[in-house]
Amino acid sequence: MMKLRSSPPSPFGRKIKIAMAILGLKDRIEIEDANTADPSDSLRSQNPLGKIPALILENGDVLYDSAVILEYLDFLAGGGKLFPAGEARFAVLRNQTLADGIMEAAILRVYEKRFKEPKYRDPAWDAYQGAKMARGLAYFEENVPKMPSSADDIDAGTLTLACMLGYLDIRFGNDNWRDGHPKLAAWLEAFEAAVPAFATTKIPPAPVPDNDPALLQ
Repeated sequence: MMKLRSSPPSPFGRKIKIAMAILGLKDRIEIEDANTADPSDSLRSQNPLGKIPALILENGDVLYDSAVILEYLDFLAGGGKLFPAGEARFAVLRNQTLADGIMEAAILRVYEKRFKEPKYRDPAWDAYQGAKMARGLAYFEENVPKMPSSADDIDAGTLTLACMLGYLDIRFGNDNWRDGHPKLAAWLEAFEAAVPAFATTKIPPAPVPDNDPALLQ
């Protein structure tokens, strides 16, 4: 059986777990929590970058990061489910990259506050990352994907978009992205209704301890 190394708060790991459900692969992959802050965790020997998610194949090979793992799961499921063929594929890849980039910027902002003492924090750096997030959200608000009615309507781009918005709910609850993005908010509601795994992989948007190791990607 394959093994997915991840942690519940990780939006990158979450999209793999949802993909497993959508593609009918849950019975073929065991999920094992990883502590990226622990030098003794075997994750660092499985992925030299020490990042999650990492997928350990049955032959011992390891795949990372989430975009590569999604491609592999789509391949296992017969192909063409999360990544369409032809020219349409490139729009999906672009949307996945943009949503991943927003998540990465969000995580860097959380790192800045979580792992630096106040006197060492850089407001300009935080604003720089925040501007990336704002531009990305504005793009998706103006180019909101088609409303999904079932899991068959989901691709790698929309899956990543949903997990990105879910991450903002968890880590930026006081700065509600929905206020300025009503189309995206409505789209996410439709996504959650169409994809039950989105609800089952959700964690509460409650504050976490400053030393929460699960935050590290």
